Amino acid sequence: MSVSRGERTSDSAMESLEKQLICPICLEMFSKPVVILPCQHNLCRKCANDVRSGGTVTSGGRFRCPSCRHEVVLDRHGVYGLQRNLLVENIIDMYKQGSSSKPAPEPLCEQPTCEEHQDERINIYCVSCGVPTCSLCKVFGAHKDCEVAPLNNVFQKQKGELTDCISMLVGNNERVQAIITQLEETCRAIDNGRRQKSKVCETFDHLYAVLEEKKGEMTLRINAEQHEKLHYIRSLRRKYSDHLESMAKVLESGIQTMDESEMAVFLQVRRGRGLTLQRSGLCVFFSKLYTQIQLLLTQNAKNTLSTAK
Repeated sequence: MSVSRGERTSDSAMESLEKQLICPICLEMFSKPVVILPCQHNLCRKCANDVRSGGTVTSGGRFRCPSCRHEVVLDRHGVYGLQRNLLVENIIDMYKQGSSSKPAPEPLCEQPTCEEHQDERINIYCVSCGVPTCSLCKVFGAHKDCEVAPLNNVFQKQKGELTDCISMLVGNNERVQAIITQLEETCRAIDNGRRQKSKVCETFDHLYAVLEEKKGEMTLRINAEQHEKLHYIRSLRRKYSDHLESMAKVLESGIQTMDESEMAVFLQVRRGRGLTLQRSGLCVFFSKLYTQIQLLLTQNAKNTLSTAK
């Protein structure tokens, strides 16, 4: 445990030292020779020269410190007249020797260069404009008034955001795929409902055909029974109509005989005309007629019920 704590303390100290050895212009470790400004801030001589003249070496001039904005006035020797900070250079050598025992980091891909300043690598990110740029663009270029951040920090942040977006898209794609699967199952269920509908229609069509056939058979049967009954009833009607007509003639003769007031003549006329009907004979006739009509009505009702079934 104590060894691990010591290792962590050492790593933290190295990281803190590395931050102190970062040039505020190129945002990388100072490269020799390192010059110290009158305000006690340090710069790479190359970066100081780039800040002063945009990459052109001339005698004299002035520029502002990128850390505290203190104005630095140069003599005729330019940035070569600035004092070298040998202490910082020695610390850089010691730091490099101490970190040489660490495993070498994986080789990085070649960084692109700035379009405005040739041979200047893109090493910072303009937060205000949302574009990567170089250190010279921040000092005296198009991004001098913008907020900048180390390129690695922005890279890690945006890479994490992109990773989250990809994870979200993958999750959404899975949910969409699940919805598509449900829709496909619904389509199959609907197709099955169509087949059931077709089967039901076929069944009802068959039942309709059977009912039509039964309807035709029953219609023929009813027509035949109607014809038979009508023939029988009409024969009875003719029979009893003829009998009623003969009885009407007898009745007429009887009424004429009743008008005869002479007793002898009355008896002769009644005998001559055959008016010998007895009361019992008339009762038998009308009883037979009533029985035949009742039998006919009963048979007709039974046939109607059987036909309805």
